[in-house]
Amino acid sequence: MIKLFASKLFFRSILIFNTVIVILPLLFIVNSSLRETNDFARSPMKLATHPYWQNFKDVWAGGTFPTYMKNSLVVTGGSLILILLLSLGAGFVLGRYKFRGHSIILGFILSGMLVPAKLAILPLFIQLKWMHLLDSHIGLILVYTSGALPAAIFIMSGFFSALPSDLDNAARIDGASEFQLLRVVLTPLVRPGLAIVAIYSAIPIWNDFFLPLVFLQSPEKKTIMQGLTAFFGEYSSQWGIIFAGLMIAALPLITLYLVISEQFIKGLTAGAVKG
Repeated sequence: MIKLFASKLFFRSILIFNTVIVILPLLFIVNSSLRETNDFARSPMKLATHPYWQNFKDVWAGGTFPTYMKNSLVVTGGSLILILLLSLGAGFVLGRYKFRGHSIILGFILSGMLVPAKLAILPLFIQLKWMHLLDSHIGLILVYTSGALPAAIFIMSGFFSALPSDLDNAARIDGASEFQLLRVVLTPLVRPGLAIVAIYSAIPIWNDFFLPLVFLQSPEKKTIMQGLTAFFGEYSSQWGIIFAGLMIAALPLITLYLVISEQFIKGLTAGAVKG
């Protein structure tokens, strides 16, 4: 009994320590974004007892920051939609059906995980130029989608293959088509997989700086990570505005994570009940 209590206490301590390590930088950014620059320079660790909301107004009133945010939302949102739809369909086929060449197709898809996007930057640049998609959000969306699909299909095929085959048989006996089987019966049960794919795809796409730097030249098409570099140069000595910009840039990912986390729990519950 004592050993069990000590083991639980040890693991809980590790979880609490990890939580504190993750939350402290976020709290520091939030607190710093609500302080006036001179006040922050005098005492960086002081709490913002009187929130200075003007920092957020100054960030948004600059004109360029909303454009960068909109561009990143378009690129990340468009990429996520394609990634989720394509990985859902491909995962359904590869996870629920066994056919000749199944292993070859799955292995070919998974081999895409072995090729970093930076190694293929020159062929990608030439291909996008040939397709007239350079300096285009559509071209960037296609690159992100193709790069994230191998891992997404691997995750979704694993979730689909774990579901009992009796679900398929019962749905077909009731007259459901394959599309109805996927949309009505199986998709609610693989929502945890969709949540995982969404989280792990959105974070690197939103935070990426290299690919937009290569494929986007027009200032009005640049994403938030490119915008932050120009933003830091413009407000290099105004710490309150810089932290406010960082907070606004991180807010979409934080919001997405909170929403997806809720869906993740609901998906697990639905899968347990329906399975």
